[in-house]
Amino acid sequence: MDIRKLQRAVVDALEDVKAQNITVLNTSHLTSLFDRVVIASGTSNRQTRALASNVCEKIKALGGEVIATEGEETGEWVLVDLGDVVVHIMQPAIREYYNLEEVWGGKPVRMKMTPPPTR
Repeated sequence: MDIRKLQRAVVDALEDVKAQNITVLNTSHLTSLFDRVVIASGTSNRQTRALASNVCEKIKALGGEVIATEGEETGEWVLVDLGDVVVHIMQPAIREYYNLEEVWGGKPVRMKMTPPPTR
């Protein structure tokens, strides 16, 4: 799946379940393991798990592969590995403490917003 299509699908899945502060970082200049890191906040353990679940469902529905997920047990920080994109869904206190935006270089990707389809 094209990286732009994959990151758009991830962001859409996160927005569907009302994720907060979604950030997409380009990491292709830092590592060859993956091209994007997506970081989002959820307000509760239940919401972080629901966000991760929705990302997995949406990617699978589009024919993509979910390599692994970690952290569903506690729900404070759930990681979804999609190969070229790694998604971190965190509660605000955990996100602030680990500050992954700084770790991954703080180089945000500009997302082109598409208008909703007309009927």
